[in-house]
Amino acid sequence: MRELMHHLHDELDDRHWWFAARRRIVLQVLRGALRERDDRSGAAPRILDIGCGAGATLRELARLGDACGLDTEPSAVEAAARRSGRDVRLGRLPGSVPFEEGGFDVVTLLDVLEHIEDDAASLATIERLLKPGGILLCTVPAYRFLWSEHDVANEHKRRYTRPELRARLEGAGLRIRKLTYYNTFLFPPIAAFRLARGQPASAAAAAGGRPDLGSVPAPLNALLRGVFAAERHWLRVGSFPFGVSVLALAQKPGGPG
Repeated sequence: MRELMHHLHDELDDRHWWFAARRRIVLQVLRGALRERDDRSGAAPRILDIGCGAGATLRELARLGDACGLDTEPSAVEAAARRSGRDVRLGRLPGSVPFEEGGFDVVTLLDVLEHIEDDAASLATIERLLKPGGILLCTVPAYRFLWSEHDVANEHKRRYTRPELRARLEGAGLRIRKLTYYNTFLFPPIAAFRLARGQPASAAAAAGGRPDLGSVPAPLNALLRGVFAAERHWLRVGSFPFGVSVLALAQKPGGPG
């Protein structure tokens, strides 16, 4: 199932509305954070994309600095290295990360933490990977009541509230710079759809569920991408009180502010 879902995500990574809009949002948030860094060395920031998949986001991160990637699937590592031309390695959180501690200005963890059994230990590993003053950009799915067959199919361990993610990040020694729900404009139809389908029973969970992500007609795909990506304009100055997902920007103490 894990290999099948990786293949599905890789196929959709470039064009599906959810992946494309999320990429626009997180890249804008990251650009803003990098502009605020007081780093006078002039060196390009070193960036690690954990759970880089087929490399569409890694390719864009390479425009911002010296980017490299990590993934658990050999096929994803191969695809990401080919598409991005970057250093991509096989590994997994929390205990098998083949990169040096204290080596990164930025770590991105985009809808990865919910797949990991020990999220606290994983965030502690990321804290050690960061340089003093380094930043983590993390996204996760929100709200346990939205649990659905999509979560089962993707082998999620949990969904988060904003206070829960704050507690995990601060427990790892990171300071919160921004913490917000997002995918808010589409929250009503998504929540209604998932609640109407109901939470999967244990038998359905054992058999595997159905992911929400799939091919969408081009006009609808463009509309959904535009609606979701438009949230980036508000996120420049504010936060959302609810949403389908949570976004956090956290910083390791010390170093450039």
